Amino acid sequence: MIYVDHAATTKLSDTALKAMMPFFTEHYGNPSSLYTMGQQAAEALEGARRTVAECLHCRRDEIYFTSGGSEADNQAILSAARWGKMRGKTHIISTTFEHHAVLHTLQKLEKEGFTVTLLDVHENGVVSPQQVADAITDETCLVTVMYANNEIGTIQPIAQIGEICRAHKVTFHTDAVQAVGHLAIDVVAENIDMLSLSGHKFQGPKGVGALYVRKGVTLYPLIEGGAQERRKRAGTENVAGIVGLAAALKEACEHLEENAANISALRDKLIAGLETIPHGALNGDLTHRLPGNVSFCFEGIEGESLLLLLDDKGICASSGSACTSGSLDPSHVLLAIGRPHEVAHGSLRLSLGEENTPEEIDVLIREIPQVVEYLRNMSPVWRDLQKGERSYVIQ
Repeated sequence: MIYVDHAATTKLSDTALKAMMPFFTEHYGNPSSLYTMGQQAAEALEGARRTVAECLHCRRDEIYFTSGGSEADNQAILSAARWGKMRGKTHIISTTFEHHAVLHTLQKLEKEGFTVTLLDVHENGVVSPQQVADAITDETCLVTVMYANNEIGTIQPIAQIGEICRAHKVTFHTDAVQAVGHLAIDVVAENIDMLSLSGHKFQGPKGVGALYVRKGVTLYPLIEGGAQERRKRAGTENVAGIVGLAAALKEACEHLEENAANISALRDKLIAGLETIPHGALNGDLTHRLPGNVSFCFEGIEGESLLLLLDDKGICASSGSACTSGSLDPSHVLLAIGRPHEVAHGSLRLSLGEENTPEEIDVLIREIPQVVEYLRNMSPVWRDLQKGERSYVIQ
């Protein structure tokens, strides 16, 4: 089996699993308890918090643990909106190709009277800092722009956007779920006020994430009930998961440059191989993209059929975000960068990880063109294109 869907989730690392195991079987106490077993769990919890803070270059007390990236996004956005509304500011800026954890939260706020400006992204999948600067008004309370796109892998100019927000005294949040553990991030140097991350994107466990909140930024709880996470997130902490997240993140950051170089080389080889397929196109900027992301559109096919046939060949891939895999609609990300509906339906996302090999890339370069050709030979749309009865969109 060749697994190339690391943007959806990753295999739990041996390091993370080893770190987690004692908190299932030995040190399973509640960290809010005063007896020794509880305090052992509490010490592990704070040690994990310190580790995550070191990886992001922030203070330990600026890290709050959550159930994942979606919860962290929700809490950050809703907190900034609530604080803004108290000061008479009800305008929020984001982009058209954010994760639905952001977009759906913004839709909820629109129903509550907030005004939302969604910035268009260029064909290369990158938002310019000037777009943000031009959109900010006296009513703006929040700018939320993802660090790297989950479907096409394009990296945004976060430091410059953060600098603009800081100059205008506007809270800046970034969904960095796809970036943390794969890119070097310094929340202070990049002027980030709030940042969301999720453990299972960098070989940590599922069901645990974190939210960085700069000291001085007001955070409101989504979940009420207890004093955990300094009264900002009620509920007994998932100590084993948190410890696993921290161990996986530390390992990823320690090997970040080496992993990025190796994976980028595989990525570039794969892109070069798939570019030989006629009437196919890479989605997003070739340079400003995550080390492991390869996103293509192939004209004249359906992405779902492509995935099923690749699965038969032992290749695990996706057509876009795993969070919307049940939808028949074309990717909102691909539509945002200008792909027409009929082309966006023929998308393929291959996301590489540390365990992929050059030999696996050779297999992908051999098998994917064959599957695309097979599907095109059965497609009436492709026959019309070849006959000249329709015009090619991708030349």
